[in-house]
Amino acid sequence: MPEGPEIWRAADKISEAIAGKEIEEVFFAFEELKPFEPKLQGLRVDSITPRGKAIVTSFENNLNLYSHNQLYGKWMIGKDGSEPDTNRSLRVAIHTADSSAFLYSASEIEMIEDEEVEAHPYIKKLGPDVVHPETTYDEVLQRYQSSSFKNRKLSTLLLDQGFLSGLGNYLRSEILFCSRVDPQFRARDCSEDQIEALAKHSLELSRRSYKTGGLTTPDDLVKALKEEGASRKQYRHYAYGRAGKPCYKCGKEIQVVETGGRKIYYCETEQKDLN
Repeated sequence: MPEGPEIWRAADKISEAIAGKEIEEVFFAFEELKPFEPKLQGLRVDSITPRGKAIVTSFENNLNLYSHNQLYGKWMIGKDGSEPDTNRSLRVAIHTADSSAFLYSASEIEMIEDEEVEAHPYIKKLGPDVVHPETTYDEVLQRYQSSSFKNRKLSTLLLDQGFLSGLGNYLRSEILFCSRVDPQFRARDCSEDQIEALAKHSLELSRRSYKTGGLTTPDDLVKALKEEGASRKQYRHYAYGRAGKPCYKCGKEIQVVETGGRKIYYCETEQKDLN
């Protein structure tokens, strides 16, 4: 499932393609949305806003398209009405005079009015967005220090969009690794330094991934690994997806464990032996 950085980058591409432009034609695959096709024709797209792992496309007539990509959904951009070459199922198409935005394979799509956006069942439960430039370190730190969350295992908590929105499976492993926290810990098990590190890296790694198109490793490490001939898959992350490979900090093998049906990657030396 796409995480916050990927959703923000998708929103940027959609915005570049259709924001501020007049709609020439709209297509909805779902019958319950068909009545909105003529209502949107001729209107302008006001904004494209990431909300956790969802996107809200706002139109000038008080209507908003809510879409959640879930596991398989994907937005693509086309020029001059041409549809991308894909085997995915088309769910939504928004055409302007020179570019189009296509949503494929998503199943959670709704039209809602302005006053319904913040009350949407998904949106109203979201925690602070780790990619949003206005989310502060203090806000995130308070979440980690809150009595509402301190008793939950961090490996589960970091996937909860009500805790911090935009985090997901790869960011979870990377945040715990960089914060030197045992994946089995709860917030209450962490030292003050670890809690502060968790807050810092929750923002830092998410925003780095957004800016770089998916990298959580810093520029100097990426540069060094590239010079050694490493592939993007090898230098993209510190721990995630690197089971059996040497840790970039201590050289010991990265380990993997499955929790809740999803894998989490960690280093025994960096995250367990020190506790």
